[in-house]
Parts: sequence; C-alpha cells; structure tokens
Amino acid sequence: MAGELAMTAQMWVTLGLLVLTLALYMSERVSVEVASIGILVIMMVAFHVLPVAGPNGKNLLSPDTLLAGFGNPALLTVMALLVVAEGLNRTGALDRLADSVGKLRLSPVMLASLALVLVAVTSGFINDTPVVVMFLPVFQALALRSGLGAGRLMMPLSFAAILGGMTTLIGSSTNLLVSSALIAQGQEGLDFFQQTPMGLLVAGIGLVYVLFVMPRLLPKGTGEAFSGGGAGKQFVSQCEVGAGSALDGAQAQAGTFRQLPDITVHLIIRDGESVFPPYDDIVLRAGDVLMIAGSRKALTETAARHPGLLSVPEIRDEDEDDEGASPRVPAPLVEQVLVEAMVPPTSRFTGFSVEQLGLNRYHNLVVLGLERRARMMRGPTGGLRLQAGDVLLLMGHENDIETLRQDRDLVVISGSAGLLPRVHHAKTAGLLFLAMLGLSATGVLPIAISAIAVAVALVALGGLTARQAVGAIDSKVVLLVGNALALGEAMDATGTAAFLAKVMLSAMGDVGPWGILVAMFGLVAALTNVLSNNATAVLFTPIAVGMARQMGIDPALAAITVILAANCSFATPIGYQTNLLVMGPGHYRFADYVKAGLPMVLVMWAAFAVGVKVLWGL
Repeated sequence: MAGELAMTAQMWVTLGLLVLTLALYMSERVSVEVASIGILVIMMVAFHVLPVAGPNGKNLLSPDTLLAGFGNPALLTVMALLVVAEGLNRTGALDRLADSVGKLRLSPVMLASLALVLVAVTSGFINDTPVVVMFLPVFQALALRSGLGAGRLMMPLSFAAILGGMTTLIGSSTNLLVSSALIAQGQEGLDFFQQTPMGLLVAGIGLVYVLFVMPRLLPKGTGEAFSGGGAGKQFVSQCEVGAGSALDGAQAQAGTFRQLPDITVHLIIRDGESVFPPYDDIVLRAGDVLMIAGSRKALTETAARHPGLLSVPEIRDEDEDDEGASPRVPAPLVEQVLVEAMVPPTSRFTGFSVEQLGLNRYHNLVVLGLERRARMMRGPTGGLRLQAGDVLLLMGHENDIETLRQDRDLVVISGSAGLLPRVHHAKTAGLLFLAMLGLSATGVLPIAISAIAVAVALVALGGLTARQAVGAIDSKVVLLVGNALALGEAMDATGTAAFLAKVMLSAMGDVGPWGILVAMFGLVAALTNVLSNNATAVLFTPIAVGMARQMGIDPALAAITVILAANCSFATPIGYQTNLLVMGPGHYRFADYVKAGLPMVLVMWAAFAVGVKVLWGL
C-alpha cells in the first residue's frame, strides 16, 4: 500500500528531519533549545532550496509558514496558563486547600487517598507542576507523621497530577497543542470537555492502580523531609511587638496567638524578664520580644502578612553617629527573595552572634530565622552564637542574594531561593482563575482569550511582577513546540504524514479502526517515556489524523488517542518533569519508575482498548 505513494525529495528531507529530531531529543547530547533551533534552521534552508509548490505556485513551506508556530494560539495559551499557574503559586491562592487536607483527622491511608484524589481533580484545571509543588509539603508531612515513608507517597503524587491532566482541554499543555495540531490539519479543534469521558475512564482506572497497587511496588524509603524547606525543618526567629502592629494587644488563647498561625512562641521577653510558656491569657504589648519557631513556609507567610515584623537587630559601630550613617533601604516587599544559607566549618562567622554579622548593613539582607538540627535554642535570636552547619533563613533583593553567593563564609543552599508570596493578592488570583475556567468551559470566550486576559490582569493588579510573569514561561517548551509545529506543517505539506500512515496501516494489516487506535496508543505511550510528551504529541498527531482519514473515522478520536497516550509518561523519571520533581524527596532510582510505572501504562492501555469499544463503539 505504501508503494502507491511515490517518495519525493521533499518527503525524504522531512523524514530525515523527523528521525534527526527524535534522535537529538532522546540522546540529550545537546540541549532541547539548541536542537529545536538547529532543526528549524535546517528546515527553513532545505525548503527554500527544495520548495513545496502549492496550487498557485507559492511555496507552502516558506519561512513565514514554518515560523508561524511561535504565534500559534495554542502555544500562546500554554504560555498564558504557565503565568496564571505561577500567579496562583506565588500568591498562595491554593495553599489553604492543601493545608486543610493536611489537617484532617483521618487515618494516614485515608488521608493520603483523599489528597491524591484532590490532586487529580485540581490538576484537571491547573498545570501539573504547580499542583505537585503545592501538595509536596503536605505529603512530606504525612510521610513524617504516619511512618508510611516518602517512597510510598511521592511517586503517586506525581502520577495523580498527570492523570488529572488527561481529563480536560486545559489540564495539560499537551492537550492544547494536539488540539492546535488538529486545527492545522484542517479539522475543528477539541472542545473543553470533549476528551473528558474517555479521559475519566482511563485516568480513573489509573488512579485505582495508584491508590491500591502502586504502594505495594514502591520502596518504603524514609519519612524524613528533604532539605528544600520541608515540613520537618524548624527555624528559630524573633520579633518585636511594635506599637499599633498586628501583635499589639494580641491575647493568647490556649498558649497560641492567632496572629501567628503555625508558629510556636517559645519565649516572651518583657522589660528584661523572660516569660516562658504556658501563656495563660497573656496580652502582648509594644516592646515585647518574642522568640518563635516555625517552618520556612510558616515564617515566609508571617513575613508576607506582617512586613518588617521578623528581623534581628544589629550592633552599630561605636564611632558611627546617626547623622553620618547611611542605612540601606530594603527593597520593596514585592521584590523580596528568601534563601537559605549554611555556615560552613571554615566560616569566619563561627562564634559570632547573629546580630554581629551585619548582614542588613553590608548585604541588605534580613535574618528571618535560624535552624539548628542539634537542639531547640532558647534566648533572643540575635544573641545566639553561630555554629558550623547552622542554616540562616534570609530575605533580601535578588541582586543582594547573588552577591552573597560569592561570600565563602555563608554557602547559599542550591534550590532554596524563593520569592516572598503575595498573600494579599491570593483572593484576586483565585477569583480571576475561576472566571477563566467559567468563561472557557461555557464557551463565552475561547480559552486563548480568557487565559491571556487573566495573565495580563494578574500582572496589572499586582499579583505578579512582569519579571516573574516572563520567568514563568519555559523557553524549552516554547522552542520545542515551535519546532514541532513547524515539522508537523512539513509532514502535512510534503505528504510525509500520509505516507507514514499508509506504511503503518499496511504493516498492521486489516485490524480495523479499533486495532488502529489501540496500536497508535501503545506506540505513542512508549515514545512519551523516552521523549518529551509535547514533542511526541505534536509530531504524531498528523500521522494519527492521516490514519483516521484513510480508515474513515473521526480525526478527533485519533487526536484524543494521542493526548491520552502522550500523558502516559509513568515508566521513566524523564517522562515528565513532575516525575523528576519527586525523585529526590522519594529517594527513587530509575528502576523504581520502571517497576511501578510500566505496569500502570499497560493497565491504562487495556482500559483505553475497552473504552474504544464501549464509549466510541469501534
């Protein structure tokens, strides 16, 4: 059958570029960005020398056509959704949802199951990565308290998020890109919930596997939180009650202060005297100094809600008067970055007190807290003598953080930097997100318009800075998708997609529509675990659509098949970025993903095969 379609020079070039693209992405010898740009340049040169003439004699693969993918509505929508997800993450709009789950009084197994279901539901409407980041502390705390072990919980967290992303058009960037590739083939794009029936069936079977089978295949690991600010790490800090502040007049209730949620008050210093717990109806007043302890997250939220509350006083030089001093002005609160810095054994700061460091004066950094694993310290934080291994929680401008990295007396912990959340904009971000969902799901506005509008509104209303919005856009995704869309155009214009479809149909024989879709699912699911899911989806959509046309079935069904299969990235840690995100906290090896994930891919493949018969009647 394949021989009926003669191979042209342009088809050979396109086929060679397809093989080269797959090889470069799989080998990872060069970065995704370099490979994408390189293939795109080769493509433009090749089809300028060997143009593909259309009916009017115009080159169908001109540079304008090949570069049009970077202005594709689906790609712009993905970029906007990344900005929206960053806004929800930065403002902490969904933190209360995660926290409320973690505080439920249920058995560890029931609590973990409920949390996984909630993760799956949430990721149906939000990008998978921020959902995993948001719930990671909850699962770390659950592993710590229950003794289940991080190894039993972290991989299910990632997989549940991926499963949820299969169920709606905006659940994953892959879904939007396949819909866009479908439009490029001359078909109508997918509706918001068009994939939902089959997605719910396949994802539901996968979630049952995650809840009841996967824990038996995973290593128990340890229940310890990892070093990235997990639930088990406690920092000691201090704050002074200012006149008219939120703490002025605050009354203790059962030994705690509601103005300091998730914060433990270990000591109150009043008029030079120490007041130890329990605090029986004590009322705070201006001038009181509180020694407190809390997780990084708790201290971060306190610093965001009460600017200037957490700080350590500094000792001024005796020969320096107030008039000659030129105190450095802290950066605006919205630009503050938090980072953890460890005191190495060779540091000259060892033995110095926190207030003697002069970090605010010389580095424009504020010490929010001190973490020492050996014991819980008592006494004013500023007077504590530093020891090797102590970790300081610092707040300051990003430029000052970069300057600190050059100081060998404090080692900035890699991966610990994070912006201060804008908790005052959490409600705004949440309402904008719900508006986007409502307008898109009801068809009042296309998802491209509503997503871009909400992304712009978040920046305009202060939920994100322009710099943070730009930083949320992943350059790898942009370049990879732009190159994949251009290659898809070439496959369609040159007839390469139709040729490959004929080859595959000829190889499979007379298996009918059911066999074709099931076989396509298996092929794409296998490749998505060694190749980017976005690249796999965009590259194979033209082939799947070509096969559907030749078999006389709805091309939309072929597109949904590609979507579901491309999201089955469970068998390797490199299959999807959330798998890599949980690899460290879960203490996993590559083989653990194969052991637990490969059976899951096979189970979902079988579920899809049943669904094609039951739901699609093929």
